[in-house]
Amino acid sequence: MTSHVRAEAAQRPAVVHRRTCRMCDSADLELLLDLAPTPPGDHYVTADALHIAQPVYPMRLAMCGRCGLAQLCDVVDPEILYRDYIYNTSISLGLVQHFDRYAEAVLARSGVEAPALAIDIGSNDGTLLRAFQRRGVRVLGIDPARDLARKATAGGLETVNAFFSAALAAELRRDYGPAAIVTANNVFANVDDLHDFIAGVRRLLAPDGLFVFETGYFPDLVRHRIIDNIYQEHLSYYSVKPLQQFFADHGMQLAACEHEPTKGGSIRGFVQIAGANRVRGDGVQSALLEQEAQGGFACVDRLRYFADHVQQLRGRLAALVGDLRGGGRILAGYGASVGVTTLLYYFDLGGALSFLVDDNPVRHGRFTPGHHLPVLPSDALYSRKPDDVLLLAWRYAEPIVTRHAAYTQAGGRFILPLPELAFA
Repeated sequence: MTSHVRAEAAQRPAVVHRRTCRMCDSADLELLLDLAPTPPGDHYVTADALHIAQPVYPMRLAMCGRCGLAQLCDVVDPEILYRDYIYNTSISLGLVQHFDRYAEAVLARSGVEAPALAIDIGSNDGTLLRAFQRRGVRVLGIDPARDLARKATAGGLETVNAFFSAALAAELRRDYGPAAIVTANNVFANVDDLHDFIAGVRRLLAPDGLFVFETGYFPDLVRHRIIDNIYQEHLSYYSVKPLQQFFADHGMQLAACEHEPTKGGSIRGFVQIAGANRVRGDGVQSALLEQEAQGGFACVDRLRYFADHVQQLRGRLAALVGDLRGGGRILAGYGASVGVTTLLYYFDLGGALSFLVDDNPVRHGRFTPGHHLPVLPSDALYSRKPDDVLLLAWRYAEPIVTRHAAYTQAGGRFILPLPELAFA
């Protein structure tokens, strides 16, 4: 980052509270769920930084009464969140295979052939780009994380180290030409200025180009109580209906939308410039729209049960943890992701767990944001022998419990905090 950019970043407030919907600009925002303030969820620190206090930022989930978008209104400066990002797509369970299938499906759906250009916004370590590249497609990545961009470029995947914007898109189109495919996976939800973002996508695309995005699906978050998908990076929580209108307002068409099981429930959208005929398939699944209408996923009053249930769950978990600790049992946690920070703060577990274990070696030797719990390899379950382990990575409970059958056979117990409190 240049000294000029650093100076600008230093002058910006760390967090800004917006009072209008980022999708339709309405001021009709109503609070749905007030989560505990947390530090940035992925800011796991090294031992030499333990003396530095980590500020916490609010996390309040609101809903727009006009368009139905669920969203966080408190926006943390992206320079704080992303410049030193440590999450790697390729390490996450199953995502390499997922993105390989993804690239194949996009090329089949669109009819795009090599050597067309594919640009991935928020390309991380280039896992998706590499899948396109193997199929003969020219690729370009865009990512604001310095180390990730540098390593991806060194590995043969040219990556522009920048935040995406309409201004950057104009430069890239001039230098690289129009893109046949633009992708944004688990990134579209992280953007505050949606209008500038989609204007940039339009500038990148060829007239018959295709924008493909994958993002968490809000109805799944509610149905399965995936509150660990709520954190400062995720500013928007999408349903299909608000997206249809948003793209239409920008001269584009949500031509197809598919439901995916990834990350607890996601949607993959295929968007083209209005009037284009790039997408092959059956269009937007009417079943998704019908389910959204029947479930009231655009109405705060009809979603009060979600907030109530999550709050009740917090009370039950607090009582269980209190009883276990009162009985002298030692507790640990399994999982050290960005979403785990949400759970540690919302369920007030910072003082209850002795340590966390995780299967991602990037986390080992680091300490959790704010609470500074040590993160150890999962072998620590056998050397430290905690009595109970809270499965913070609860969506991976089955493979974790299976892998560590020896721990339970020795008398240890796994506890599921979500979607219902239970012993695994």
